[in-house]
Amino acid sequence: MNKDICTAIKTKSVIKFFYNGGIREVEPYCYGVSTADNDVLRGYQIGGYSKSGNTVGWKLYSVSNISQLTITDKHFASIRPDYKPNDSAMSTIYCNV
Repeated sequence: MNKDICTAIKTKSVIKFFYNGGIREVEPYCYGVSTADNDVLRGYQIGGYSKSGNTVGWKLYSVSNISQLTITDKHFASIRPDYKPNDSAMSTIYCNV
């Protein structure tokens, strides 16, 4: 388990990380184990790179593909619409908003 991800979730801190070709800026909401038994992060991307071209919106990230993770000074105060704390993509949840 990545403690930095849980710290960012608990403090509602925006994180930046390298993922599949570029740096992403993400509000982290839920971190756990996927139904396929991989660590995953559900987050709302607010900026940065996106291979698909969709730089804003809900995304599920494979934690094994995340590198250079940093917790930024930015915070998010409110919960985004459509957030589901009991994420159906996860069989186990380590931490969530």
